[in-house]
Amino acid sequence: MALLKNIYPKAYGSRPPLSEATLRKARISFFQAAGKNFIFLQVLFLGLFCYIFGSLFRQAGHTHNLKIVFVDYDGGEIGQAVRAAYSSLHGANFPTLVEQTPSQLPSSRAIFHEVCDITYWGALYITQGASSRLRDALTSSSPYNASDTMAYIWNEARYAAVVDAAVSLPIQQLSNAARIAYTRSLATTTSTALNLTLLANPWSLQSQDIQPTPQGSRAIYNTIALILVLIQEFFYLATINGLLGQFRLYTRIPAWRIILVRGATSLAYTFCGSLCVAGAIWAFRAGWDVGAGQFFLTWMVLWLFAHVNFLTLDVFTVWLPHPFVPMALIAWIIINVTSVILPLELSAAFYRVGYAMPAHTVFNTMLDIWSRGCNPTLRYSLPTLFAWEVATFGLSALGVLRRCHCAVLGEERQAREFKERVDAAVAFEMAREAKEKGRQQDGKSEEKEADLEGSASSVTGTARGEDDSEGMREELAAVMERITTRQRREQRASVSFGPSFSLPFGRASRDEDGHSEHGLVTGENAA
Repeated sequence: MALLKNIYPKAYGSRPPLSEATLRKARISFFQAAGKNFIFLQVLFLGLFCYIFGSLFRQAGHTHNLKIVFVDYDGGEIGQAVRAAYSSLHGANFPTLVEQTPSQLPSSRAIFHEVCDITYWGALYITQGASSRLRDALTSSSPYNASDTMAYIWNEARYAAVVDAAVSLPIQQLSNAARIAYTRSLATTTSTALNLTLLANPWSLQSQDIQPTPQGSRAIYNTIALILVLIQEFFYLATINGLLGQFRLYTRIPAWRIILVRGATSLAYTFCGSLCVAGAIWAFRAGWDVGAGQFFLTWMVLWLFAHVNFLTLDVFTVWLPHPFVPMALIAWIIINVTSVILPLELSAAFYRVGYAMPAHTVFNTMLDIWSRGCNPTLRYSLPTLFAWEVATFGLSALGVLRRCHCAVLGEERQAREFKERVDAAVAFEMAREAKEKGRQQDGKSEEKEADLEGSASSVTGTARGEDDSEGMREELAAVMERITTRQRREQRASVSFGPSFSLPFGRASRDEDGHSEHGLVTGENAA
């Protein structure tokens, strides 16, 4: 303890008693403010937790919303076995099997386009003549190709971590259940000797994956990667705010030029940032079958997404009260991530609002790019992103005008505050001088009496003069305190310029007007 006192001696200095009136009032105000913020933040984060957990609530129970098309080109026992198997597996936790006739989808190529166009999440079909070939192989030694019986089509790139368990695995379960149903049907309908080896494995289910996506990094394409993009834009936005405030550009450069500068720097920053994100995805793609053209398109759509978020966060910082900006940031991140953490078909209908979120649109656009057009959502995803871009750019530009207006008001207020302090000091000095003159006049009439009183009188006069000087200082301090309190109250009512950081590469200096320039910490200081 003694060592700490030597290091931080002022921390152990004298403090006013807790019973002091001003301290008691400050303590009550502190606990009131702390309690209100305690409740508000708890409610906010409870709401965010409920929102994201609610999107995952009973996810398996919404699996029936995923539709798989089934086409039986054979029309024999195998198709009957598939229908019997589905009747036993059908439920809320199993994808819905939608049967189409061969006339509706006349070829496997037509089925492929249905899955590619995201009409269905997957497709299962039985090849023509499969039942007769299998029966001949079971009862005779005729050649038989087990892989030319049943196949399914799916796109692993489309929410890779989900479709493995919600599409591919259920189709395989359906195939296995159909094999059991087929074996049982033969046992009751035939009395001839069967090839037991072939009967144990009558077909080999073939998988046609439109875009195999087995790499481990696939798990964060729609989560951490997008979160980092959002946070990246927030940090640079705060840096831009700090620079503009540090060099007092809001009051020295026309607003339209600031709009152009902010737009150009944000475009350049998001251009490079999206290149880094796309480059990281490609660097760790682990043999993923994507090419240079897909890399360029991924880069471009990430660039648009990053700039949309830069502008959106800028809108938050200028139009929301400064204390609410961090809360808006975390809410924006959670709402966006929730819109892509799962296919919206696996969440409650309420979460379909995620279709309007930039994260949902950019992720589905990237799925279309990676799948070579087999996720055609561009008809709404790109217009939605551009709508966000136009709307947020307009509000951001209007926010620059607001910042410039309020910056001028801020400098005028600072000049007025300085003048008020000077006027108060001058008025106080004039009053002191007037009082001193009056005292000197009174002193002349008392000189004779002071001479008679002797040295004791001079000592008393000196002490009285010291008391008067101390009283004057206290009176001046009280006047300045009243002015400072009122000025701080006016500052708190002024506009916030948004969060800004102290700049690690900024150099404090003095401009040609003699104003000190420092990195800013808060939106209030930015004025």
